[in-house]
Amino acid sequence: MRKLSVLVATLTLAAIPAAAKEPQPGTIVSESSVACGSQIKNKKETAQVLCQEYVVKTETTEYHVRQEKPADKALIPVNTSIEFTLDKDRMKFKANGKKYEYLVVSETATVAAATPKP
Repeated sequence: MRKLSVLVATLTLAAIPAAAKEPQPGTIVSESSVACGSQIKNKKETAQVLCQEYVVKTETTEYHVRQEKPADKALIPVNTSIEFTLDKDRMKFKANGKKYEYLVVSETATVAAATPKP
């Protein structure tokens, strides 16, 4: 009986990374600029560096994703539909014909996913 439990647990855990590699549909629902470091202006002053942070919503989860480094990337419009893949703490997706890779900084269950169906 114990061997069966270990086998089931192993197979379940092995399936999780495989499912994360398949493209998932989502929508970018908001964008904001957040502080992601500082830059030395001159010897006595520093300036805050801003990065874009997006909220990507799926049927069950909301992901907050952020640029790893500030860059001259174009803004992605809100309400853009995407298909993304998750790889550890990174989200990779295409939007408007361009490839993007962002860090996943948080994720939460959406209200529809958290509410049990009657």
